[in-house]
Amino acid sequence: MTLTEESFQGAPPPPSEVAKADMDHTGEKEDALLQPVTRTGAVAPGKQAVGRLVMHSMAMFGREFCYAVEAAFVTPVLLSVGLPKNLYSLVWLISPVLGFVLQPVVGSASDHCTCSWGRRRPYILGLGIVMLLGMTLYLNGDEMISAFIGERDKRRTWAIVVTMLGVVLFDFAADFIDGPIKAYLFDVCSHEDKEKGLHYHALFTGLGGALGYLTGAMDWGQTALGYSLASEFQVIFFFAALVFLICLTIHLRSIPEVPLRYENEETKFLLEVTESYKYSSIEEENKNGCLKSTSTEIKAAPKPGKCAVTSRTEVQRRMTLKSLLNTLSSMPSHYRYLCVSHLLGWMAFLSNMLFFTDFMGQVVYKGSPYAPHNSTLYLTYKTGVEMGCWGLCINAISSSVYSYLQKILLPYIGLKGLYFIGYLLFGLGTGLIGLFPNVYSTLALCSFFGIMSSTLYTVPFHLIAEYHKEEESLKLQGGEQAGEHERGKGIDCAALTCMVQLAQIILGVGLGLLVSVAGSAVTVISASMVALVGCCFVAFCVRYV
Repeated sequence: MTLTEESFQGAPPPPSEVAKADMDHTGEKEDALLQPVTRTGAVAPGKQAVGRLVMHSMAMFGREFCYAVEAAFVTPVLLSVGLPKNLYSLVWLISPVLGFVLQPVVGSASDHCTCSWGRRRPYILGLGIVMLLGMTLYLNGDEMISAFIGERDKRRTWAIVVTMLGVVLFDFAADFIDGPIKAYLFDVCSHEDKEKGLHYHALFTGLGGALGYLTGAMDWGQTALGYSLASEFQVIFFFAALVFLICLTIHLRSIPEVPLRYENEETKFLLEVTESYKYSSIEEENKNGCLKSTSTEIKAAPKPGKCAVTSRTEVQRRMTLKSLLNTLSSMPSHYRYLCVSHLLGWMAFLSNMLFFTDFMGQVVYKGSPYAPHNSTLYLTYKTGVEMGCWGLCINAISSSVYSYLQKILLPYIGLKGLYFIGYLLFGLGTGLIGLFPNVYSTLALCSFFGIMSSTLYTVPFHLIAEYHKEEESLKLQGGEQAGEHERGKGIDCAALTCMVQLAQIILGVGLGLLVSVAGSAVTVISASMVALVGCCFVAFCVRYV
């Protein structure tokens, strides 16, 4: 209904027309909220309610809960199926190698996904299903194989294969899913809500880890559920799968995504190929209804009045993994420095966490995992490992508390202060633990692990959001639309997440050799040294907006 001058001067419109106008107006508002994003003009995300952000963070709760279960049970599971020691490094290396190679591919693919459900949620759902499949295989693989194979040697071999496959699938998907979750948050939230969302992510990550460690520490064998199921591993699987399914469902229904729409298929094709070669956004202009690309990778001698377009077959031949890796190598310098600092942080954090329970058993409690199982040395080692699990629980709780304190500290010390303090406290804490191994001081200093964990999960992604906000502001000042020529956030989040896999690869190759030569004490000393180097890098090399 259109109001004219006569409408105001004459009688009021009939009620039916008023109702129709209200319905039309409401429909227009809903259409505006769900308006598809095009590559020539993005819809600015609106403000999200706190409840929506909490629902969005539930994915991190479920993921970390399952991670804690894996940390507590994967070694006993592998030992119980008889995995040879020379295959341990293979189990821990396959997943990060796959993640490091494929993470940028999926990040770039999600940037261009045109699914009506959104760009990120289809990938999050797929990776969640892979996580559940992996957890099913490594916690239930022995019982599954025993039900089908009776021959002992053959059953043992297949149990090892299935369990290893489950561990690899779970680690791969659990590491992989973090990138799409962060990109999903950045897509649907305003800048202020991105800050809140990252803090909620860190908060629920800590809570999920704490609850997962507590679940693993309980003796379920003496409960009614333990008697009804075949083993304690199946009880743990029941709780972990239930928690993860509930959290994943809540997450996927938290905030509607705006689907990506291209003006035409040729535009989509050219943008996908060009961005796979050129990290910075392509320069394009619409002239005579066609797209003109200034990228040197896609060019041909144009005919008068026509666009320059390379043949589709030739360009598809060039779309290889090598071109995507070239994309990462051509990142702006401040993105590369942020990735290096993230790599140093995760190397320090993982070198401490992967061997912490063993450090508690061998160095702090003076036990031995190689002694006979009925000896005092072995029982002392087991006590130390259990105390190490409580230390990891303290780490998870302190991560949640610090993620809340970050919001209070941010206006006073900024992102640089938060980043610097996280690395510094972790470096000092692990150094003191290595130099003065004591039960009570070690447990107290475990709270510094949580500060580092919260820092790694929030500050680098916060900086990515700041970089994108700055780029959008510069484009607006230059007269461009905010979404025009915008580089995808998925590839940036994927590049950061790749550093976690790269850290695992480096540690899997080098740290195991150091531990076999010098013992578990070298892990915390190495973590301290790398963290302090990262502290200097964060202070002098990382760019802050």
